[in-house]
Amino acid sequence: MFKKILIANRGEIAVRILSTAKEMGIKTVAVYSDFDRYSLFTKLADEAYRLGESPSSKSYLLADKIIEIAKKTGSEAIHPGYGFLSERGFFAKMCEDNGIKFIGPGYKSIELLGSKTEAKALALKNDVPVVPGTDKPLQDMSKIKTIASEIGYPVLIKASAGGGGKGMRVVNDESEIESSLRMAQSEAKSSFGDDSVFIEKYIVNPRHIEFQILADEHGNVIHLGERECSMQRRHQKIIEETPSVIMDENLRREMGECAKRIVKAAGYTNAGTVEFIVDENKKFYFLEVNTRLQVEHPITEIRTGLDLVREQLKVAFGEKLTLKQEDINFKGHTIECRICAEDSYDNFMPSSGKITYMKSFLGSGMREDTGIEQGDEISVYYDPMISKLISYGADRTIAIEKMKRALKDYVIVGIKTNINFLLSLLECKEFVEGNYHTQFIEKEFKSRIISPDFSNEELDAAVSLAAVILKENKNTSNGKLKMSSNGVSGNWIKKRQDTFR
Repeated sequence: MFKKILIANRGEIAVRILSTAKEMGIKTVAVYSDFDRYSLFTKLADEAYRLGESPSSKSYLLADKIIEIAKKTGSEAIHPGYGFLSERGFFAKMCEDNGIKFIGPGYKSIELLGSKTEAKALALKNDVPVVPGTDKPLQDMSKIKTIASEIGYPVLIKASAGGGGKGMRVVNDESEIESSLRMAQSEAKSSFGDDSVFIEKYIVNPRHIEFQILADEHGNVIHLGERECSMQRRHQKIIEETPSVIMDENLRREMGECAKRIVKAAGYTNAGTVEFIVDENKKFYFLEVNTRLQVEHPITEIRTGLDLVREQLKVAFGEKLTLKQEDINFKGHTIECRICAEDSYDNFMPSSGKITYMKSFLGSGMREDTGIEQGDEISVYYDPMISKLISYGADRTIAIEKMKRALKDYVIVGIKTNINFLLSLLECKEFVEGNYHTQFIEKEFKSRIISPDFSNEELDAAVSLAAVILKENKNTSNGKLKMSSNGVSGNWIKKRQDTFR
């Protein structure tokens, strides 16, 4: 096994990789920006080296500097985590050229599957269902209008490179197509350096289902079941669960085999995720392949009992998978909530600042993945995710109950968070019944958010203080918060919760 690896990432995913590496007796090297100098992951690593200034373009995206540090420290491999350089084929190629193992797929697979048009063509060639549309980038407006008319509105204009909802526009009729194309191309060029787009049929109210796969360098491929990722806001996942409530064994087997076929055809190795959309008739279509570890990987780990980072390291070292498809056992139900620094009352604007108080109570059946500690600052430079809470239960109802309790016991003071928004989603009728889709929040739920009749600053200050008093002080009676000299009462908490009813 590797003796030393470099982790080319930050935050909770760096901490996650560090923990498994330490368990395996592998030395770790962290790289950090100026902002992250005293972050948790730099403290946990055996060695830590400065990359550059705080913006990622001047630190975590400096491939040459990362390679230089890896060579200087004698690191045999680099784990890219997710985001930053994790899906950049050129970086995997740089690792290979410098005799450093990239803990992920080969650069050819990354480049092939990183292009949505090429990935779609590969899916078609291997009998994997795809959404009707084009399989090559388009520029000609008259051709785009003709194809849109043929497949029928609404259609989706989509960037060929990248993901995360960037470079995507839904077009409902021909009058919108020119402006939508310009906006999609501009956003794609800005985000990915490539303004090529393609067009496909827009599936109304789809479910987003993805399959976790593992593939070794000896031709063995298995899947580890599905994850339901339909609870999204602006194409960003915020709650994931497994199993999906719409899944049966036949559908799971069929989708799983399709996922395995496409990664085999791409010559793919290591961990990855094949994403599908499923329509209201349970007809599924290939969406894309994420050539890295996913943010939501913990729910698969809990349900299968596997450590995916450990499996990644073993595969990268050249070992064969020790499990076959029939060896994978699925148990119980797991849910993940992403806790983010954002203002749910102000169009989810990011919230930056210092976390002055932070406390969680996990209890039975709960896991927390985070790279943040009390006293840390949330920066404008990076993703606003603070932590991930993962619940496990014998069934879905128990998993929901555990998650709700853990969220209510999670206290963060100093910044705004989406904790109450997550609670409201978990309690809404549609989620409880499993009757939701990728557009649920924008189309149906968002209108239920009632603006508070007091300022955000007053609201958050009062609720944060009340929560701290509830947990820290003994000034309670029969579980109810008494009025104290600061004028905060339990009514503030109730009022905040009611804001989302």
